[in-house]
Amino acid sequence: MSMYQVKPIYEGAIKADLPTCMYTIPSVHEQQAGSSHSEHAHQNGESDSAVRALEARQDEIMRKLVELKAAVDGLAKTVATPDADLDLTVGSSLASPSPTACTFSGTADLDALLGKDLGALRDIVVNANPAQPPLTLLVLHGLLCQRYRVLSAVHVHSSVSAVPAQLLSCLGAHQADGCARHLFQLGFTLIWKDVPKLQMKFSVRSMCPIEGEANVARFLFRLLSPDPTDAALATLVDSWVDTAFFQLAEGGAKERAAALRSLNGALGRHSWLAGPELSLADIACYCCAVHSGAAGAAPANVQRWMKACENLGYFSRATLQ
Repeated sequence: MSMYQVKPIYEGAIKADLPTCMYTIPSVHEQQAGSSHSEHAHQNGESDSAVRALEARQDEIMRKLVELKAAVDGLAKTVATPDADLDLTVGSSLASPSPTACTFSGTADLDALLGKDLGALRDIVVNANPAQPPLTLLVLHGLLCQRYRVLSAVHVHSSVSAVPAQLLSCLGAHQADGCARHLFQLGFTLIWKDVPKLQMKFSVRSMCPIEGEANVARFLFRLLSPDPTDAALATLVDSWVDTAFFQLAEGGAKERAAALRSLNGALGRHSWLAGPELSLADIACYCCAVHSGAAGAAPANVQRWMKACENLGYFSRATLQ
């Protein structure tokens, strides 16, 4: 019972102009007659309830602070980059994995490659010229979405006047805006910009950009699978990547024909170019063959291999359809 408790007193023989129900406060002596033990128990119960309510409120405030920190860190990365003058936001997407999953023997460690996760989304920002779409990066983005929770976005820089519709949706279906950034592991932002060479940053404040589609592709593939421990195998993969970009993509007719013959010979011995499973060598050579138009005149083994790549699902991104 509390110190002051309201009690009704019904006055039967009072004048008609007075209320029939009045309230008086009992004396202190009446309160002291109660049990001191029950009084202390009641007060302790009220104290425990107040503490629990305060703890719940504190937990809610901390949760909101974590979300706010993630959002501020993401904005800080965007403002710190010279590409902040984006004049058209196309959309965000969480790309849906292909029905056919592509597995790799090793598992990459994001903390080792991108730094320790401190609660903020780790952003990968790519500047690419729409006149030379980076097909390998589109395929690798699809594979990254299979392995990680990727928040994707496509932007158009003010240096570009127009971008074809298929490039605006090249990272997958549009996702409703307002996604909570802390729910994702990676941010993948593709900016269509008038740049002479493809550039990539993953730590906008502290690193120089990685330039060239081949180098960016090597970096992104390491997020899917660690480098081969076999030095000969690693060298073979690098050799095929160089063949893809220097001969298939940038070479003349004779160089492309020579590259296709090399591909045909290697694929006559193995299903994939660098061993029993898909590697960056296959992704780079497939995309460069498609980009250069050499796929239509490819030999039989190359045609069979390209069909096997397409059956994985992710290579459909290289056609930009």
